[in-house]
Amino acid sequence: MSNLITVSQGVKDSGKILLSNVTVTRKRNLFIGRTWRTLDVKMGVGILAIHLLALFAPFTFTWGAFWAGFSSYVLRGIFGVTLSYHRNLAHHSLKLPKWLEYTFAYLGVLSFQRDPIYWVSMHRYHHQYVDSEKDPHSPTFGFWFSHMGWLFDSGYILEKYQERKNVEDLKNQVFYKFIQRSYLLHIFAFSALVYAFGGFTYLVWVVV
Repeated sequence: MSNLITVSQGVKDSGKILLSNVTVTRKRNLFIGRTWRTLDVKMGVGILAIHLLALFAPFTFTWGAFWAGFSSYVLRGIFGVTLSYHRNLAHHSLKLPKWLEYTFAYLGVLSFQRDPIYWVSMHRYHHQYVDSEKDPHSPTFGFWFSHMGWLFDSGYILEKYQERKNVEDLKNQVFYKFIQRSYLLHIFAFSALVYAFGGFTYLVWVVV
């Protein structure tokens, strides 16, 4: 069953997304009446687990865990995702020594936002086809799809960019190919190390 429903098939145009000039032209079946691939289920379970852990934050607060969490945010979020994945790898806005490039990229790996090859490929396609039907998280399919729905819809990615030929610069590097093949091992190892160091409290505040 196709996940795609066009406006002409009975889904009314939702108009423009709030605070945006983008018009919703079609919808995708986000939950019911669609094919759930194994990857979609894994993503859904993973994101649900993260949000459930976050509910424990008010009950596990310590200043040590707070500062550990803040440091983790700076390292994984700012240096790992913003500086490495986004500015360095996706846009080549800066050039770093390889050892530093790989270090920052590895921090991004620990941010739970997929491996560098996948993240960079999707982001480059986003800029190439921004706010169009071929945008990986196109708002023309609605706000929810562009915000989170696309994360659980690997079929959409396969339909649009099965081969992903826009990241050959990363695919040619052994480091990034290794991370791509072993991504989940790094996530589980990081979570296990945090738990071993600080128990459930640090798991909540650092991993989340």
